[in-house]
Amino acid sequence: MQYDVLREFACRDNGEPVRLNAYVSYDARRAKTDFDYRKKAEGFHSVLRDIGYKVIIKEVKWYVDEFGEQIQKANADLDLAVDALLQSENLDRVLIASGDGDFVQVVRALQNKGCRVEVVALDNVSAALRQEADSFISGYLIPNLILTPNPTPEWGQVGSWVRGWCYYYDDAKGIGFMRYLTRIDKHLWLTDKRKHPESPFETCFFHFSKLQDESLTAKLPSREFIFEFKLAASERGPDKMNATDIRLVSEL
Repeated sequence: MQYDVLREFACRDNGEPVRLNAYVSYDARRAKTDFDYRKKAEGFHSVLRDIGYKVIIKEVKWYVDEFGEQIQKANADLDLAVDALLQSENLDRVLIASGDGDFVQVVRALQNKGCRVEVVALDNVSAALRQEADSFISGYLIPNLILTPNPTPEWGQVGSWVRGWCYYYDDAKGIGFMRYLTRIDKHLWLTDKRKHPESPFETCFFHFSKLQDESLTAKLPSREFIFEFKLAASERGPDKMNATDIRLVSEL
């Protein structure tokens, strides 16, 4: 995940970042003998600090289970919940980058304090958390937050890889349309560019044969499936796109 892009998304519409907390795990026991691990971890923490994050390190704790196997834990849920509630006095908007359903009560508490709460998450996202948040967006949909197979051309250009969802599908004809976000913008609620020209979303046509798993057509259209696909020029017009090489990357 590109943390600079996450910051840009959180601060869209001229938002001023009051606090950027990054909760990271660190295995001190491993670091004593694994120089490469220690170097990469410390470098990662430095990069986060350079772009404005407060790095909150949760040291890995090792335990032995009933079968004699060693297991590790580095849970930051309680830290995040307490920090969010204590720091919310000076915040208008809180973005939580997690799909953990344990944060549902935290979201409610923040909303009761007058904060707008947004959630960005990737896989295994709690349905209850999505419903409780004021807004939810899959991190896969945010341009450049998660790297695509080939970062050039730029996201949204012909030949680039993007991610989106199928909002229309005609099973009889085997054709449909994907919708994808082209830029980080304050108008995320304007998804239909036909009605709202200022919308940051675009659409592209696809034929079912371009799906890697054609059996998914039985469940389309759906916002529950996030697809990754390559944009190709369309014969329908110079400003039109087709989706090719379509593959499922996440199921919400």
